[in-house]
Amino acid sequence: MALKQRITYDLKAALLGGDRFVADVLRGLKAVILNEEVAKGLRDEGIDDAAIEQLIAKEVKKRGESATLYRQGGRPELAETEEKESEILKKYLPKQLTEEELREIVAKKVTDLGVSGTTAMGQVIGAVKQEVGTSADGATLARIVKEILG
Repeated sequence: MALKQRITYDLKAALLGGDRFVADVLRGLKAVILNEEVAKGLRDEGIDDAAIEQLIAKEVKKRGESATLYRQGGRPELAETEEKESEILKKYLPKQLTEEELREIVAKKVTDLGVSGTTAMGQVIGAVKQEVGTSADGATLARIVKEILG
Protein backbone atom coordinates (compact mmCIF):
# COMPACT_ATOMS: atom_id res chain seq x y z
CA MET A 1 0.00 0.00 0.00
CA ALA A 2 1.34 3.42 -0.94
CA LEU A 3 2.28 5.69 1.93
CA LYS A 4 -0.33 8.32 1.11
CA GLN A 5 -3.06 5.65 1.03
CA ARG A 6 -1.84 4.26 4.36
CA ILE A 7 -2.06 7.72 5.94
CA THR A 8 -5.60 8.18 4.57
CA TYR A 9 -6.60 4.74 5.85
CA ASP A 10 -5.14 5.45 9.30
CA LEU A 11 -6.89 8.84 9.38
CA LYS A 12 -10.24 7.18 8.69
CA ALA A 13 -9.53 4.55 11.36
CA ALA A 14 -8.65 7.28 13.89
CA LEU A 15 -11.85 9.18 13.08
CA LEU A 16 -13.99 6.05 13.37
CA GLY A 17 -12.18 5.06 16.56
CA GLY A 18 -12.71 8.48 18.10
CA ASP A 19 -8.99 9.23 18.45
CA ARG A 20 -9.17 12.93 17.77
CA PHE A 21 -5.49 13.63 18.54
CA VAL A 22 -4.19 11.13 15.95
CA ALA A 23 -6.80 12.30 13.46
CA ASP A 24 -5.67 15.92 13.87
CA VAL A 25 -2.02 15.00 13.40
CA LEU A 26 -2.76 12.97 10.26
CA ARG A 27 -5.02 15.72 8.87
CA GLY A 28 -2.14 18.14 9.30
CA LEU A 29 0.19 15.72 7.54
CA LYS A 30 -2.23 15.31 4.64
CA ALA A 31 -2.36 19.10 4.35
CA VAL A 32 1.44 19.28 4.18
CA ILE A 33 1.45 16.61 1.45
CA LEU A 34 -1.29 18.41 -0.49
CA ASN A 35 0.61 21.72 -0.26
CA GLU A 36 3.71 20.04 -1.68
CA GLU A 37 1.73 18.43 -4.49
CA VAL A 38 0.17 21.77 -5.42
CA ALA A 39 3.53 23.56 -5.21
CA LYS A 40 5.10 21.02 -7.57
CA GLY A 41 2.11 20.98 -9.92
CA LEU A 42 1.44 17.30 -9.19
CA ARG A 43 -2.01 17.64 -7.62
CA ASP A 44 -3.58 14.98 -9.84
CA GLU A 45 -0.66 12.51 -9.98
CA GLY A 46 0.54 13.02 -6.41
CA ILE A 47 4.10 12.80 -5.14
CA ASP A 48 5.99 9.57 -4.60
CA ASP A 49 6.61 7.83 -1.27
CA ALA A 50 10.22 9.06 -1.06
CA ALA A 51 9.06 12.68 -1.26
CA ILE A 52 6.36 12.01 1.35
CA GLU A 53 8.97 10.44 3.65
CA GLN A 54 11.10 13.57 3.31
CA LEU A 55 8.11 15.73 4.24
CA ILE A 56 7.38 13.55 7.25
CA ALA A 57 11.03 13.70 8.34
CA LYS A 58 10.83 17.52 8.14
CA GLU A 59 7.67 17.55 10.22
CA VAL A 60 9.26 15.27 12.84
CA LYS A 61 12.29 17.56 12.98
CA LYS A 62 10.07 20.64 13.40
CA ARG A 63 8.26 19.02 16.29
CA GLY A 64 11.52 18.01 17.94
CA GLU A 65 12.83 21.57 17.70
CA SER A 66 9.54 22.94 19.05
CA ALA A 67 9.58 20.51 21.97
CA THR A 68 13.13 21.61 22.85
CA LEU A 69 12.12 25.27 22.76
CA TYR A 70 9.02 24.62 24.87
CA ARG A 71 11.10 22.79 27.49
CA GLN A 72 13.61 25.63 27.58
CA GLY A 73 10.71 28.06 27.98
CA GLY A 74 9.28 26.15 30.92
CA ARG A 75 6.27 24.72 29.06
CA PRO A 76 6.66 20.92 29.42
CA GLU A 77 2.97 20.26 28.63
CA LEU A 78 3.39 21.80 25.17
CA ALA A 79 6.65 19.91 24.67
CA GLU A 80 4.90 16.64 25.47
CA THR A 81 2.21 17.37 22.86
CA GLU A 82 4.88 18.01 20.22
CA GLU A 83 6.67 14.78 21.18
CA LYS A 84 3.43 12.76 20.95
CA GLU A 85 2.79 14.18 17.48
CA SER A 86 6.34 13.31 16.50
CA GLU A 87 5.88 9.69 17.63
CA ILE A 88 2.74 9.36 15.50
CA LEU A 89 4.56 10.71 12.44
CA LYS A 90 7.62 8.49 12.97
CA LYS A 91 5.43 5.44 12.31
CA TYR A 92 5.40 6.44 8.64
CA LEU A 93 9.19 6.66 8.31
CA PRO A 94 11.48 3.73 7.57
CA LYS A 95 13.22 2.05 10.50
CA GLN A 96 15.91 4.40 11.78
CA LEU A 97 19.54 3.27 11.66
CA THR A 98 21.38 2.90 14.94
CA GLU A 99 24.39 5.09 15.60
CA GLU A 100 26.70 2.10 15.11
CA GLU A 101 25.18 1.25 11.72
CA LEU A 102 25.38 4.89 10.68
CA ARG A 103 28.98 5.15 11.88
CA GLU A 104 29.92 2.14 9.70
CA ILE A 105 28.23 3.65 6.63
CA VAL A 106 29.93 7.02 7.19
CA ALA A 107 33.36 5.41 7.66
CA LYS A 108 32.90 3.42 4.45
CA LYS A 109 31.82 6.54 2.51
CA VAL A 110 34.83 8.50 3.78
CA THR A 111 37.09 5.69 2.60
CA ASP A 112 35.28 5.34 -0.74
CA LEU A 113 35.42 9.09 -1.40
CA GLY A 114 39.02 9.32 -0.22
CA VAL A 115 38.41 12.55 1.69
CA SER A 116 39.61 13.92 5.00
CA GLY A 117 39.18 17.05 7.07
CA THR A 118 36.02 18.88 8.02
CA THR A 119 35.96 20.71 4.68
CA ALA A 120 34.59 17.49 3.14
CA MET A 121 31.66 17.25 5.59
CA GLY A 122 29.04 18.35 3.05
CA GLN A 123 30.30 15.91 0.45
CA VAL A 124 30.21 12.98 2.90
CA ILE A 125 26.81 13.93 4.35
CA GLY A 126 25.35 14.25 0.84
CA ALA A 127 26.69 10.84 -0.20
CA VAL A 128 25.41 9.15 2.96
CA LYS A 129 22.00 10.86 2.72
CA GLN A 130 21.70 9.64 -0.86
CA GLU A 131 22.31 6.08 0.33
CA VAL A 132 20.24 5.99 3.53
CA GLY A 133 17.49 8.50 2.74
CA THR A 134 15.24 9.27 5.70
CA SER A 135 16.40 6.32 7.79
CA ALA A 136 18.99 8.52 9.51
CA ASP A 137 18.51 11.72 11.48
CA GLY A 138 20.35 14.63 9.88
CA ALA A 139 21.74 16.03 13.14
CA THR A 140 23.07 12.64 14.22
CA LEU A 141 24.57 12.08 10.79
CA ALA A 142 26.31 15.47 10.86
CA ARG A 143 27.71 14.81 14.34
CA ILE A 144 29.10 11.40 13.32
CA VAL A 145 30.62 12.77 10.10
CA LYS A 146 32.26 15.57 12.08
CA GLU A 147 33.67 13.07 14.60
CA ILE A 148 35.07 10.81 11.87
CA LEU A 149 36.51 13.59 9.74
CA GLY A 150 37.68 15.74 12.66
